[in-house]
Amino acid sequence: IVSVAVGSRLGPYEVTAKLGEGGMGEVYRAHDTKLKRDVAIKVISAGLDADETVRKRFRREAEATAKLMHPNIITVYELGLEGEQLFMAMELLDGIDLKHALTGRKMSLDEKLGVMEQICEGLAFAHGHEIVHRDLKPANIHVLPSGKVKIMDFGLARFGGSEMTTTGMVMGTPHYMSPEQVRGAKADARSDVFALGCVLYEMLTGRKPFDAESMHAVLFKIMQ
Repeated sequence: IVSVAVGSRLGPYEVTAKLGEGGMGEVYRAHDTKLKRDVAIKVISAGLDADETVRKRFRREAEATAKLMHPNIITVYELGLEGEQLFMAMELLDGIDLKHALTGRKMSLDEKLGVMEQICEGLAFAHGHEIVHRDLKPANIHVLPSGKVKIMDFGLARFGGSEMTTTGMVMGTPHYMSPEQVRGAKADARSDVFALGCVLYEMLTGRKPFDAESMHAVLFKIMQ
């Protein structure tokens, strides 16, 4: 499957623009022709769509997020299939992610604490529903122009009782990983709290708590 073309259709959604891409997915702006509203459409990156592990992770993200109706968690409308193309329709968010907010503009201490409080609210709600995010980082936290915060990208989420990742397989973003994640052990709600601490530290100091020249050195620092 090639990248989605602007003007193409995925179910009732007409793709109008590309918004961005990450390591595993691409996000597009689209118009819902049934409900007459604009949405965000996420698809698996071209070339990765044949990988069954990636497809499972994509489905799991949709399932995990769909279980969580909360003001501080992005809303997923639908998981669909157009031909072989899996897609996820979500609420379209204005604003920027926290990563860009921290580098691009000055945030007051009150603003930073307000953001952190909202992340805690959303995360506590997810944990209350036995869903662990496992990849919390500034790039996965969206700040709307109103100041409202939305947690996104539950792609590595684990439901209570389910274990999808291969034992010993390191999952997550190195700078925000807990020691147990680095070891490849089972991550629970405490791993998210550790990542949250890393995010707060970075918000307050302007630097990551565990930083080094190489990825191995970062992981060593976390372990030590």
